[in-house]
Amino acid sequence: MADAISVSAPISGTDKTLTFETGKFALQSQGAVIARIGKTQVLATANAAKGVRDGIDFFPLTVDVEERAYAAGKIPGSFFRREGRPSQQAILTCRLTDRPLRPAFPDGYRNETQVVITVIGADQVNPHDVLSINAASASFMISGIPFDGPIGAVRLAYSQDGTWIAHPTFEEGENATFEIVVAGRELDNGDVAIMMVEAGGTEKSFTFYENGAPKVDESVIASGLDASKVWIKESIKLQRQLVASVIATRGPIEPLKYTPVLDYSDELFAAVERVATDKLQPAIRIALKSDRNAAIDAATADTLVALAEEFPGQEKAIKEAVRSLTKKLVRQRVIGEGVRIDGRGPADLRPISAEVGLISTAHGTGLFQRGETQVLNVLTMAMPKMNQMIDS
Repeated sequence: MADAISVSAPISGTDKTLTFETGKFALQSQGAVIARIGKTQVLATANAAKGVRDGIDFFPLTVDVEERAYAAGKIPGSFFRREGRPSQQAILTCRLTDRPLRPAFPDGYRNETQVVITVIGADQVNPHDVLSINAASASFMISGIPFDGPIGAVRLAYSQDGTWIAHPTFEEGENATFEIVVAGRELDNGDVAIMMVEAGGTEKSFTFYENGAPKVDESVIASGLDASKVWIKESIKLQRQLVASVIATRGPIEPLKYTPVLDYSDELFAAVERVATDKLQPAIRIALKSDRNAAIDAATADTLVALAEEFPGQEKAIKEAVRSLTKKLVRQRVIGEGVRIDGRGPADLRPISAEVGLISTAHGTGLFQRGETQVLNVLTMAMPKMNQMIDS
């Protein structure tokens, strides 16, 4: 049996410990790490193909979260006692993990890459979603797959007495007025670059507010973002300790060799920037989305014609370069002029409207519109016997 390599550290401000362990499970994987808080533990396995699949024009990263009934000491309740489809929580955890990880891979890296996170222990006290982000990052760090990590993540709960609780239990989260998940990586100057924020009130927020709990405003959220950096750094430091222990035990981690696939060359982008900038500047100032897209399409078509001789057979690359240039110009306008693409300022909201009773034959309907985005809700009622029957 292989000897495990394990590193642990206390989580500041709590009585909990964060642990990373490798070398015991999934020995065939390029990177495999178990992360643990309390008795909740997840196994993250990271793997990547050695080459690029034909026809791939994007980075094919797959994040999969597998929840298992045995993790909580239970047997699946279905007729055949088999695990069912991924739960809504598992799907949301996949997305939560993907968002901070994806930007950490280098430009041009197109090898098919996946990380599978299996919940192997659930103590029903500590959530596994934020733990999954840290585990996935750690597995990439020891895999040799090109990855600009480590990435650290933490959930903070804003308690009814106005304090932030790091890595809250389910109960602490339910009794909080607000929760925020923050992920980021450490910069050379020691600060943390925040790469993802997900936040929102809890189900009982308004009840707590009515009972006198302090309300959450921008200053409170800013303090939470600033406070999160402490725990993000702790996870990053522990992941680096794991990497150092792996190198000390097994020797250097062999990096995965890959050939960068670039959508366009620097020379082509410079040519597109020279030709298309004057055409795109007025286009991105059109507030109405359909008219703006039509103007950008026209600018793209003109650029294709202008550069057809200089870059023959590179229509796809020219289109990608125009797309990148458009993003660059929009960003410059937001930062330099304080104006977003639809003409709003940083603090301006889109017009919001709602209407009900639009379909007379339905039991209930509602149309919600924000700017140019619409949502139509239709309600149908029936007797209890029409309930969906689920074996679970």
